[in-house]
Amino acid sequence: MDSSDAGADASASGSGPQQAQEVGASETQPVNPEAGSSRFREDVTLESLRQRLADFAAERDWDQYHTPRNLLLAMVGEAGELCELFQWRPDAEVTRGLPGFTPKERTAVEEELADVLLYLVRLADVCGVDLPAAATAKIAKNAAKYPAERCRGSSAKYTEYQAMRAEARARRGARGQAEGEERGTEEQGTEAQAEDGEEGGQERGQEEGQGQGRG
Repeated sequence: MDSSDAGADASASGSGPQQAQEVGASETQPVNPEAGSSRFREDVTLESLRQRLADFAAERDWDQYHTPRNLLLAMVGEAGELCELFQWRPDAEVTRGLPGFTPKERTAVEEELADVLLYLVRLADVCGVDLPAAATAKIAKNAAKYPAERCRGSSAKYTEYQAMRAEARARRGARGQAEGEERGTEEQGTEAQAEDGEEGGQERGQEEGQGQGRG
């Protein structure tokens, strides 16, 4: 095995079926298979996985191969293997809970998901990223981008919501400007009427004065 093979195949996880079971990947059982919901083991944290993977690599002197690039490419490869398990299958087989998958196929999905996760955790570690903190911050950011009251039931990208908000603000601004112009026109009309009244009063006063002078 040359260095490239070691970097790619040294599965940052060392994850075969037994290893996957040790980190809890294959022990996750659906709570409601029809809905596809599940609960994760609470005694396995991302930090515990990070530490175990770091120890695993150090014991085998694989840190030299676990560069960010190598780990990223390895993770993409594992994601591709995961995709192959879903490729070309009828839609009915890949709904929530994977009802069309055999036990053997479900185990394959679990193992590939574990590989992707473990490479991701290892990648975050060597990049110096606090993955749980980053994930928590990202969820909060997404909640701000996609307010439930605006996007419920819609798959539109957040930029579309921003565009709709900008359009709504523009409409409100245009409506306010139109109302302001309308009020200005009404005020001008009132002032014009007042001026006409004053001019008429002055003219009548002059006429009355002239009439008195002739009398």
